[in-house]
Amino acid sequence: MHNKVSLKEKIGYGLGDAASSMFWKIFSMYLLFFYTDVFGLAPAVVGTMFLITRIWDSCFDPIVGIIADRTKTKWGKFRPYLFWVAIPFAVIGILTFYTPDFDEKGKIIYAYVTYSLMMMVYSLINVPYASLLGVISSDRKERNTLSSYRMVFAFGGSLLALWLIEPLVNYFGGNLNSKIGWLSTIIVFGVITTAFFWGCFFFTKERVKPISDEKTDLKLDLKDLLKNKPWWILLGAGIGALIFNSIRDGAAVFYFKYYVSSAVNFDFTLFGTPFHMTPTSIYLVLGQAANIIGVIIATPIANKIGKKKTFFGAMAMAAILSLVFYFFGKEDVFLIMTFQVLISICAGCIFPLIWSMYADSADYSEWKQGRRATGLVFSASSMSQKFGWTIGGAATGWLLGYYGFQANVEQTAVTQNGIQLMLSILPAIAAIISFIFILFYPLTEEKLQIIEQDLNEKRNLI
Repeated sequence: MHNKVSLKEKIGYGLGDAASSMFWKIFSMYLLFFYTDVFGLAPAVVGTMFLITRIWDSCFDPIVGIIADRTKTKWGKFRPYLFWVAIPFAVIGILTFYTPDFDEKGKIIYAYVTYSLMMMVYSLINVPYASLLGVISSDRKERNTLSSYRMVFAFGGSLLALWLIEPLVNYFGGNLNSKIGWLSTIIVFGVITTAFFWGCFFFTKERVKPISDEKTDLKLDLKDLLKNKPWWILLGAGIGALIFNSIRDGAAVFYFKYYVSSAVNFDFTLFGTPFHMTPTSIYLVLGQAANIIGVIIATPIANKIGKKKTFFGAMAMAAILSLVFYFFGKEDVFLIMTFQVLISICAGCIFPLIWSMYADSADYSEWKQGRRATGLVFSASSMSQKFGWTIGGAATGWLLGYYGFQANVEQTAVTQNGIQLMLSILPAIAAIISFIFILFYPLTEEKLQIIEQDLNEKRNLI
């Protein structure tokens, strides 16, 4: 089997995560803010909604993985979902950012329904997309490269979203009609995500076949997953890393609106229309640009010293830098931006590694058990990622409520200090938990080489 992947296919694979990451980043950075400051819900209500809906959504991921493993079409198991679900993904995302003229109870119900549907449709397209990495190539270095392309495009999509979202909201709605501004902006991103998902569908190909063509057995698939020690360790490390990111991301907008006192703006012109970026946008865009740097350097470092050591070092450094971040005052804008770049480089290193390591854990399971369930492994992995995001997102809303946050008013010193903690000490604790888990990860580069050779022999590749 030909394991080399063309540049066109690598770019095509990257387009898929560029699409999903646009909405993911908008959700993680702005959805809590949208629900409190535009939609009109209390932060604790939103935190509880995040917990309830995301727990169900996390459990829904393995269902999607099981279905995808059993999907048989002329396009493969996983690629068809990129074509089928792209439009529902965009439409429900748009409905999530629509503000109906309901009373408080009606708005809460509407938010629960639309957000639950959004998370489900996200699973329907993102679980097959993640699983696609395991069947494009069986070569671990090609997977590292594909995973890096994926993350570069993911952070590139996030960068585009964060660069344009506030200018577009202001352009379409301004201060007088922020509801229309948000809705129109998400429509623009919905069109872009649909085009990107379809590009991923047309440019990629599924190659890796299981070593056994026997009929899949769900009970055995689940049993194999429960025995997969590397996957369990990655589960813990991934949850820690997602909590680290989701708390920092969710609190960032509040940090600048209610804590940092800076009137610095960056003005630019796009297609002849003037826009300006607030300090919040500058902070978030710098973070995404630094994430891309982390993604780019992750592969050569991992190829040299191994994925485990690279993951551990990045999380340790992120924890240390986050602890220092707490001591910055509201006037230390330059230091805040500088440490945002440094922390985001560390965070950027993590995600291409962890998805490549999930693909390795699927190989490990096939090597040990003689059976392959790529969709289940990746869906369970996606479940753990969303669980970490769930904990972080819910905790952000609850913490804001605990510290006495009230929307669109000047915050007390206690509330401001709480927001500081959410950008520094609390995510640092999550990072520490992540690198403790990864200490016990057993798949060294030497072990992976043995596994790859054995599986290739069984597939008659060499």
